[in-house]
Amino acid sequence: MAEQVLRHIPVMLGEAVEGLAVQAGGRYLDGTFGRGGHARAVLSRLGPDGRLLLMDRDPTAIATAQAEFAGDPRVSIRHANFSSLAEWDQTAAGLDGVLLDLGVSSPQLDEAARGFSFMADAPLDMRMDPTQGESAADFLARADEREIADVLWVYGEERFSRKIARAIVQDRAEHPLARTSELAGLIERVIGRREPGKHPATRSFQALRIRVNGELDSLKHGLEAALERLNVGGRLSIISFHSLEDRAVKLFIRDHSGRVQGSRRGPPIAAAPARLAAVGKAQFPSEAELAANPRSRSAVLRVAEKLG
Repeated sequence: MAEQVLRHIPVMLGEAVEGLAVQAGGRYLDGTFGRGGHARAVLSRLGPDGRLLLMDRDPTAIATAQAEFAGDPRVSIRHANFSSLAEWDQTAAGLDGVLLDLGVSSPQLDEAARGFSFMADAPLDMRMDPTQGESAADFLARADEREIADVLWVYGEERFSRKIARAIVQDRAEHPLARTSELAGLIERVIGRREPGKHPATRSFQALRIRVNGELDSLKHGLEAALERLNVGGRLSIISFHSLEDRAVKLFIRDHSGRVQGSRRGPPIAAAPARLAAVGKAQFPSEAELAANPRSRSAVLRVAEKLG
């Protein structure tokens, strides 16, 4: 366990925690504990009256949190998707900050048996919480060709989605896809290596992971729940790793900013009262961080503050 913690490099650690503007006596929630890099940084800024609430849907992450923080009276831990944060009674007193580090974590990618990566042969699972829901193999075994193609196109922007989906349905009649190497091999056989330096299965694996884990729905519900639980002046600090996530976060902040919406050709739509204000512009990893941690290359950090 300790080795996993040391190998995991939290992305945009300083920027994300600075975005929370941590107060020593404040109450904060890390909804994606992972291996605790961001959580440790927040906790280091809290005094004896501060509180840190930790959530993660991954049982392994929760085991890490329990092992390290269960004895700290300032910390509470819950095994759950951050989308349900408002259902946790510990959040009812209000929060001064919510931090979300979206997507799959490095330990999940590095543990071949989880089935997130096409770089190693493993069961085709991809669930962040292996105790719940449908695995990627189960989805590909029962979905029809159109549904598979739609998932690959919408969540992965895979332009050969229909071709890949057709091959999956044809092949599964004789041999259902059960392993990551089988799916990666099928995709490479169908579309070839068209982009230098990029495996042809990259987009499809991302799409299936998002679909299996309901990541965009979780983000939508989690953002709404966080806004309801934040105290006035409380901060959202959210790290995204692909355009679909970042767009959802960007639009959520915009839609709650009180700005008048509508197109230039139509009448303006009356703005709802402002509830959020963006804090600065989108932030990206520094050159130094990119050199030290190439997995940070697609990260985008957005911070917003709740208004009165």
